[in-house]
Amino acid sequence: MREEVSAGGVVLFGNAVLLLKKFNGDWVLPKGKVEPGESHQQAALREVGEESGVKADIEKYLGEIHYTFKENWDENRTVHKTVFWYLMNARNMETLPQKEEGFVDAKFIHLDRVVDMARYDDEKEIIKVALVEIRKKLKNNN
Repeated sequence: MREEVSAGGVVLFGNAVLLLKKFNGDWVLPKGKVEPGESHQQAALREVGEESGVKADIEKYLGEIHYTFKENWDENRTVHKTVFWYLMNARNMETLPQKEEGFVDAKFIHLDRVVDMARYDDEKEIIKVALVEIRKKLKNNN
């Protein structure tokens, strides 16, 4: 089994979270592989920037998720993936989805709708973790 490590962000701007739309219609969080010599935080910020065009700053570590999948080119080979997730604050709402990676849109989705729009259950769960943190912060600011 091959091990793969990625990092990504739940990127907040105001009361909305960034999602990327893939060519097949799925809405996902920005994430990608950690490069050699790169920290999880550096990879998460780089991937958010590359995939969405959004400049962001890390607020806090949210946790990690694990899953396995089959290699596209070899059904007998399994990949075990670990993704480290960070809550981030976007500096602005300007997006530029990375077409080369298959992203056709990038939007900030209202906090009330983002869990329903996200395609994958593990990403829905990490968004829920982020929403708890976001709501805590909003409550403390009032």
